[in-house]
Amino acid sequence: MDLLTPYAFQINGERRALRIVGGLLGHWAVWTGKAPDLLRDCHAAACGAESVPRDLIRRSVEVTDANAAFFDAANHFVGCIAGLQEVLRRQGLLENIRCLDRRANLSRGQSEEIDRVYQAYPHLNDDDFVAQRLDGWLTP
Repeated sequence: MDLLTPYAFQINGERRALRIVGGLLGHWAVWTGKAPDLLRDCHAAACGAESVPRDLIRRSVEVTDANAAFFDAANHFVGCIAGLQEVLRRQGLLENIRCLDRRANLSRGQSEEIDRVYQAYPHLNDDDFVAQRLDGWLTP
C-alpha cells in the first residue's frame, strides 16, 4: 500500500501529494524475482484511476503476511536475519542459516510460519526464477 498511497506534504507553503516510488530494501531481501512485477503493477495503478485494484489490495495483505513470517514480527523481529537466510537456504542460495551472532536463530514456530506463507501465497515466491539461474550464480 505504501507504493499506492499518495502522501500530502507542505512544501514551500504549497500542499503537494507525493508517492513512494521504490520498495523497501527489507521487503525485497528475498523473493526478488517477483519484485519488478509488483513494482510495475503498483506504478501502473498509481498513475491510473483513483481506486486501487482489488488484486493489489489483496497482494498488499499477502506481502505483509509473508514479511511478518520472514522478519519474525510475532517475536519482536528476533529471527529477522535468520528468517531471510532460511528462505535463501530453501532456494539453495545458502548452505545454512548461521549468523555471526550464534544466538541469532529462527524463533520457535518461525519455520512453520515460513512454510505457511509459502503454501498460502505460491504466486509471490520466486523459487522457479532462482532455480533456473542457480547453477550460473554459484559457478565461479
